[in-house]
Amino acid sequence: MRCLLALLTVPLAAQSIDWTSVNAEALRHLQDLVRIDSSTGHETRVAEYVKKVFDAEGIPSTIVSRDAERANLIARIKGNGSKKPLLIMGHSDTVKVDPDKWKIAGPFSGAIVGDYIYGRGVIDDKSDLFAAMMTTVLLKRTGMKLDRDVIFVTEAGEEGSSGFGIGYLVNDHWNEIEAEACLAEAGGVVRRNGKAAFARIETTEKVPRGAKLVATGISGHGSRPMRTNAILHLSEAVTKVALWDPPMRFNDTTRTYFEKLAQISPPEQAQRFRDLFDPAKSAAVREYFAVHDPSTYSMLHTSISPNIIQGGFQSNVIPSEATATLDIRALPDENMPQFFDMMRKVINDPAVEVVPTSRGGSERPIPPPSSITSETYHQLEAAFEKVYHVPVLPLMQTGATDMAQLRARGVQCYGIGAMTDEEDGPKGFGPHSDQERLLEESAYKHLQLWWNAVTSIAGAK
Repeated sequence: MRCLLALLTVPLAAQSIDWTSVNAEALRHLQDLVRIDSSTGHETRVAEYVKKVFDAEGIPSTIVSRDAERANLIARIKGNGSKKPLLIMGHSDTVKVDPDKWKIAGPFSGAIVGDYIYGRGVIDDKSDLFAAMMTTVLLKRTGMKLDRDVIFVTEAGEEGSSGFGIGYLVNDHWNEIEAEACLAEAGGVVRRNGKAAFARIETTEKVPRGAKLVATGISGHGSRPMRTNAILHLSEAVTKVALWDPPMRFNDTTRTYFEKLAQISPPEQAQRFRDLFDPAKSAAVREYFAVHDPSTYSMLHTSISPNIIQGGFQSNVIPSEATATLDIRALPDENMPQFFDMMRKVINDPAVEVVPTSRGGSERPIPPPSSITSETYHQLEAAFEKVYHVPVLPLMQTGATDMAQLRARGVQCYGIGAMTDEEDGPKGFGPHSDQERLLEESAYKHLQLWWNAVTSIAGAK
């Protein structure tokens, strides 16, 4: 009923767009944005592209930066001010590429092959950037009456250098971006067997943490193997932490997520989700997810992935030290000193030290989740249901986004990603992959989702 009421309050202009003509224009913009190589810290190229688009539409915008090569852009469509602003945001940087690994189309081609658009950032995050940009353009063209200002931001540095992007904007330009609510990346729609299955709205996220395992031993001649070999001790420690099943814990978002998944999944899958709440069956289900569905498994607890191992300098020398670098993604409420103490007990080896490290995101704020009962959340539910006709679930993102800094300032942030095939990630077609791709149909639907969401949240009633 809440979603129906939200739909009934959508402004009339929100339903009067000629999507056939708009889609062709929007696709060109998405391809153009993908063709801009912003993987190496040149986000200003994207900001300048967006500014050119806005200038042609008569939309005032400002480029601001801490570094001339890593600029952000801010624009505002004015409302009547009866409600606080809505911030719509996409990040302009992408992760780097290895061009030789891109076999179907080039990483900055924006090429359409079959039903898909290929290129670095086509999902993460130029799909949101183009949709937010086009939504801003359509607000201007239609003369939409708004109860809120709608603030558009393209931000730099999300992929590991937030001091140029959201950190800089929050610290130096807060008055220009302050808002009640924000729509940004993450979430999205899962397509299964060629059909949209369910949608997810990101309301909270795990926290990047870091640690090293440092093993020490006695150096010596490689022809005389020793049980004190640092690499031996490190290997055993890495195996233990990699196979460790840390304590499972639900929060409001994940509890609702799994409860709803159990209601809409096929019988065998539904039973697994229900069994997570049964202490007698939960361990076996967690092991199943650890092997078959790592993303789901990561939502259940603080996760550990050993990603870098270093040790030795010559093949005939037993090293006296070896290290493993761990990527830890913590639950928002995790007590990290206690967690590291548990890890030490799991390793149970005095030759191996657990050393917490600063890992870029280690200084990130840890704000409370955004509400899953707010009017904005229900308006987003209604927008997903209107465009995709699927159930909607709240999501705890296992990665990290720049919404954390905004949530820490009291902004209710929600991630609303595009529709992707369920199997794309495991097959190497997802975000950060060597064949990142997005359904052409998904680009069009994603724009419609943004338009319906923004006009529902900000449109004059």
